[in-house]
Amino acid sequence: MKIIPTEIPDVMIVEPRVFGDERGFFFESFNAKVFQDKTGLTVDFVQDNHSRSSAHVLRGLHYQIQQAQGKLVRVVAGAIFDVAVDIRKSSPTFGQWVGCELSAENKQQLWVPPGFAHGFLSLVDGTEVLYKATHFYAPEYERSILWNDADLAIAWPLSATPIISGKDQVGQPFSEAEVYV
Repeated sequence: MKIIPTEIPDVMIVEPRVFGDERGFFFESFNAKVFQDKTGLTVDFVQDNHSRSSAHVLRGLHYQIQQAQGKLVRVVAGAIFDVAVDIRKSSPTFGQWVGCELSAENKQQLWVPPGFAHGFLSLVDGTEVLYKATHFYAPEYERSILWNDADLAIAWPLSATPIISGKDQVGQPFSEAEVYV
């Protein structure tokens, strides 16, 4: 496993070691000991989530104000532009975002720590995203920040009008969002 730093030190790209031959490939998508050795983090995942999206579907920016979830995100079919936004008021990177392309082809994963809002744009039809979460889903604590908030100015690689859920269309502007201390 290789850890690739991003512009926000707490957000990391995790690149597994892939073994491939004429039969296909094999890789270990997660190993708690190796992850701890490489990052210094101990994580306990309690929930796995799986979504399928058409091209141009944009999900997010989601977070839980209590029971904050760390997420290890990967793509098993298709590709996404994955985004993490630091919403920890006390952080030197508060209000900054980082984005990267995750795909079935590159097999990279993104570690989104607790304290971040998360969202992604599906780049192709039939994209399937899997992510492990460090806390259970708690709808009463779920919050959403507008995906196109002008203060955040996320550079989504849009090639068409995004398809957005009703819930995400009424997300809070970043300046009014409930954030972590």
